Amino acid sequence: MRDKTQTNSAAPGDRLIRIGAIVFFLGAVATLVTVAPLLLGTTPFPAYMFGLSMLMAVGFLLAGAGVLRAVAAGRRQARGASQ
Repeated sequence: MRDKTQTNSAAPGDRLIRIGAIVFFLGAVATLVTVAPLLLGTTPFPAYMFGLSMLMAVGFLLAGAGVLRAVAAGRRQARGASQ
């Protein structure tokens, strides 16, 4: 039996995964910008700028939460189909 879900419809957790990827990318760019002066021998950025590097971890956690939400929805759907 074919599922009636459209191929372009958003599954549970998709939005969290997309937001997590964007936040992770912003954190990666912030990390490169923050570390570049240290490698180039110029004046480093203030310490609070290193906090922006934590966006990578936040993005990773958001994406992980989205994956777990998608897995939980898949389990609920499979459990409902088997009963």
